[in-house]
Amino acid sequence: MAAFDFRPGALSAAELSAAVTAREISAREVALSALAAIEATDPALHAFNEVTPELALAAADALDARLAAGTTTATAPPGPLTGVPVAFKDNMNLIGTHTTCSSRMLQSYQSTYDCTAVRRLLDAGTIPLGKLNMDEFAFGSSTESSAFGPTHNPWDTDRVPGGSSGGSAAAVAAGMATITLGSDTGGSIRQPGSFTGTVALKPTYGRVSRYGCVAFASSLDQIGPFAHTVRDAALALAAICGQDPMDATSVSRPETETQAFLAATDPAARDLDDVTGLRVAIATDLLESDGLDPRIRADVLAQAETLADRGADLIEVTLPSTEYGLSAYYIVGPAEASSNLARFDGIRYGLRVSDPEPTDVMDLYLRSRAAGFGAESIRRIMIGTYALSAGYYDAYYGQAQKARTVIKQDFARVFAQADVLLTPTSPTTAFRLGEKASDPLAMYLSDIYTIPVNLVGTAGLSLPTGLIDGLPTSVQLISDYFNEAAIFRAATTLERAVQFPRNDVPCGV
Repeated sequence: MAAFDFRPGALSAAELSAAVTAREISAREVALSALAAIEATDPALHAFNEVTPELALAAADALDARLAAGTTTATAPPGPLTGVPVAFKDNMNLIGTHTTCSSRMLQSYQSTYDCTAVRRLLDAGTIPLGKLNMDEFAFGSSTESSAFGPTHNPWDTDRVPGGSSGGSAAAVAAGMATITLGSDTGGSIRQPGSFTGTVALKPTYGRVSRYGCVAFASSLDQIGPFAHTVRDAALALAAICGQDPMDATSVSRPETETQAFLAATDPAARDLDDVTGLRVAIATDLLESDGLDPRIRADVLAQAETLADRGADLIEVTLPSTEYGLSAYYIVGPAEASSNLARFDGIRYGLRVSDPEPTDVMDLYLRSRAAGFGAESIRRIMIGTYALSAGYYDAYYGQAQKARTVIKQDFARVFAQADVLLTPTSPTTAFRLGEKASDPLAMYLSDIYTIPVNLVGTAGLSLPTGLIDGLPTSVQLISDYFNEAAIFRAATTLERAVQFPRNDVPCGV
């Protein structure tokens, strides 16, 4: 057997899958290597809420047996993710695991069914390693609101990994998993991707089923992958996308779209250094935003020039209504969260106080919810309930939806003349643990460039482009609805030009 360094971060998913499929290494060896990496590295990071060695080894052994028999399933040959170790944000159901949303409210809840995106990734031949830490119910931008303690950034353990999918980002960055899934409601995939130097994709709303992912804001949530390479992110999206009868918001799209975004990252299908004719928009007003690190602004412009040098046409645009995005989001998001979290009442499932025994149903509701929810969850539930209350609905929620429509119109004007919009992902690099925990507004501002994408529903990808003071920085690539192929085309070209030092993370295996 060939000598391979098959730690999760040492090879891309495509490279690792090829080695497993050729039986140069076994899926069991990959699983054991990944589990060893978690054991060695996670105590310093706390990316995982739950590690699942039994599930991982069972899946690996079954895969090895099928490969020995000449197939990975009864009807299909090995796919491009065969034997790849993966893990899932802890708001996604998987039978055999807890799904806690990093909340005391659900700390004992065990999944009774599978999230569609999780199941599709596992059906692609991947190896499940466990569930990943997050901000409680995905409410946050730093993974500090987790009831089980914060996750630390692998590049500097005194800093946050971003949020709410901080565990998903840190697990990939530190080499504990090759691909992870996160959810993105206002930047919760892309901002952690920026802070940890990982490729992080929020697909178009409806591209991936949300069934089995505990809802935060149903009109904003979308599941997407973290990976080390753009190609791996495309392979993961191809595995999880598609209509699902269990999610009425999932959309049936032509197979040619999947083929297009896979081709956009495939060196056999195109010259990866050539983006001739790609129209790239630069929003000049976004680059003048208060709080934007001037070094990040310079990096965005440098990446635009890199694309222009390789054939892209640069177009200057403005997005004036995006200044209302943060305000609109923090009405729409909490309003939908208030409605979605009403189900956690201490009766049907979730935490139920019993000492002393509640005196009546109202006492049960109040004490169970007060004990189960953390401070940020309570803050958002209260904001959302107020915004939906009689006498205030039109003034707040109604106005926020009108602002959302205007923002959509701005993006439509941009994509009438451009294929890709290039922006910062975050205004700064990763901040220190505790730096913004007591200032909700400062925390919310870290998502200023990502939130409009969720309000509009288009696709966005965070691509690492370099280091600033030893911390990753990135650019965000945004496309029109269901045009992820354009993002992948631009991102692959930039990735090759940048050569981000992904193996230089200090706290990794």
